[in-house]
Amino acid sequence: MPGMSPCVKAPTSFLSSFDFVLIFACSWAKFDPRSHDASQKTIYFISREICMKEMSRRSLLRLGVTACTAMKALGTSLTGRDSVWAAQTGAGINKHPYYKRIACEEAWTTAELVKAQLDFVGGKSAPDDPGLISMTKGIGGNNATQALLQDLGEGRIRAMDALGIDRQLLLLTSPGVQIFDSATGSALATSCNDVLADACRKHPDRFAGLTVIAPQDPQSAVKELERGMTKLGFKGTIVNSHIHGEYLDEKKYWGILEAAESLNAPIYIHPTTPPKQMIQDYLYRGLEGALAGFSHEVWLHTMALITSGALDRFPKLRIVVGHAGEGMPLFLYRFDYMQMLAERRGVRGVPEGIELKRKISDYMKNNLYVTTSGMAWGEAIMFCQKVLGIDHVLYAMDYPYQRDDFEVAATDSIPINYDEKKKLYQTNAERVFNL
Repeated sequence: MPGMSPCVKAPTSFLSSFDFVLIFACSWAKFDPRSHDASQKTIYFISREICMKEMSRRSLLRLGVTACTAMKALGTSLTGRDSVWAAQTGAGINKHPYYKRIACEEAWTTAELVKAQLDFVGGKSAPDDPGLISMTKGIGGNNATQALLQDLGEGRIRAMDALGIDRQLLLLTSPGVQIFDSATGSALATSCNDVLADACRKHPDRFAGLTVIAPQDPQSAVKELERGMTKLGFKGTIVNSHIHGEYLDEKKYWGILEAAESLNAPIYIHPTTPPKQMIQDYLYRGLEGALAGFSHEVWLHTMALITSGALDRFPKLRIVVGHAGEGMPLFLYRFDYMQMLAERRGVRGVPEGIELKRKISDYMKNNLYVTTSGMAWGEAIMFCQKVLGIDHVLYAMDYPYQRDDFEVAATDSIPINYDEKKKLYQTNAERVFNL
C-alpha cells in the first residue's frame, strides 16, 4: 500500500496463519488511500491501525473481519456463508442509512386462526395430509414463535427498530386459511383482515398488509379482495400456495386473477408444504420445509401459472415470490430451451396443446417479482437483479422466522450503487405495492 510499511507489531505468538492472511490482504492490496471510496478508506485505515499499534489477537481479528467486509464491497470473492459470517461479527447495522428498509415478507397470524388450525388437524376429521399436520402443529404449537407472530403492536415495532427496519409488509403465515372448507376459510379470512386493518390503521408508517383470501371459494375470495383493496387499504393479496392440492392455474380460479389484475393487486405466493400427493418422499427425508419442499411447491405454482397461458390472458398481473425467486431465476435459459414441453399436445388435457405468446423468461422479467426473504446472500441477490432486472428484486427479512441483524448488515454490504440499493430496499416496494 502506498506509504505503508507491512510491519506488524502484534506479538507473533498470538498470530495464526489466518491472521497473517488478513494482515497481508490489508497491507499489500493495491488500494489508493486517497480514494473517496468508503471501502478503500476502510481498508487503508485498518492497515494503518495494524501497523501503528500493538494489539491482541481479538482486536486484530476484529479489524480483519471488518477488512473482509470492506473487501467484499470491492468485489473480493466470498461464499454465502463467509459473507454472512463477516457481517455477523462486524460492526452491526447502520440505523440511519440513506434509504428506508421496507421488508416485504413478514409473517403474522391471529390466536383465533391458530386455534382453528390446531383444532382442524387434531380433530376427528383431520385431513389426510401429513405435511400439513406436521407444519401446523410445528408452527401453531411453538409458543415463542406464536408470541412474535401474533404481536402486531409495540413489541414488533421494537424488534423492527432494533433490526433497522422502517416498515413491514405483513403476510398471513402458512398454512393460512386455505386448509379449511370454503365457508370456514372465508369467515376466517374476513376476521383476519379486520385484525390486520386495525394494526395498519394504528401504525400506518410501520405496517402495510396484504389481503387474506380463501381461494377455495373463488367468488368469496374476489369479494374479500375487493374489500381489502378498496375499503381496508391493503396492498395486494397473499396465497399460501396450493389449495387442497390445486393451483391458481386451474381456470376455476381465474376470476381471482382477473380481479387482482383489475385492482392492481400483486399476488404473493407464499410457501407451504407440498400437497399430500407429493409429501411422503419429502417427509421421510426431513425436506418438506425450507430445505426443499417450500421452494419446489412455489416453483410448481409459479411455473403452472406461467405455462397455463394465464399471463397472456391477464398481462398486467404481478406475481411475487420470496427467497430470491425460489431458485427459478437460475433456470431462465433452460426454461426457454425446454418450453415446448409445456406446449405439447395433450398437456393439461388440451388436445392441440397450449401455445404461449412469449418465452417463459419474458413472463418472469415482466410479471414476476422476487424478494430476498431468508436469502441475505449478495451473490444470489445480484444475480436476480441481473437476470430479472433491477426493478424486480425487493428486500424482505422473513420475520420472525429469520430476524438476524447480521443478515441486514450482509445485505447492506452488497456492492451495488446508491440507486440500486435504494431500489432494493425501498422504491421497488413502494412501486410494486403502491406504498
